Amino acid sequence: MSEQAQNTPVSGSETHRTMAIVSYILLLAGWPTLHMATLVGVILAYVQRGDARGTLWEGHYEAIISTFWTALVLGVVAIPLCFVGVGFLLLAGVIIWFLYRTIRGLVHALHNRPY
Repeated sequence: MSEQAQNTPVSGSETHRTMAIVSYILLLAGWPTLHMATLVGVILAYVQRGDARGTLWEGHYEAIISTFWTALVLGVVAIPLCFVGVGFLLLAGVIIWFLYRTIRGLVHALHNRPY
């Protein structure tokens, strides 16, 4: 029985699910690793996005990519604003928003639901 399980190919949907979960985990792991893991997660999402066209996983990859770019742009805008105090509030909002979108996507991926 175990020999048959080893020879069974992994379905495309299961591969996309695994890659989406890994990408979300890498986004979350980016905080203690100076966002090096975040970059790997976004690159992984870019690579997998084309193969996932027309599946529920396409939305997950799009969410990962858009969350990264939006957080990056808002973070770059917020850093100079820290000198006048407003940037700290904006950075806090960006961090909370980033964590919310990433955790929400991870939970949906774990339950095989679209983003």
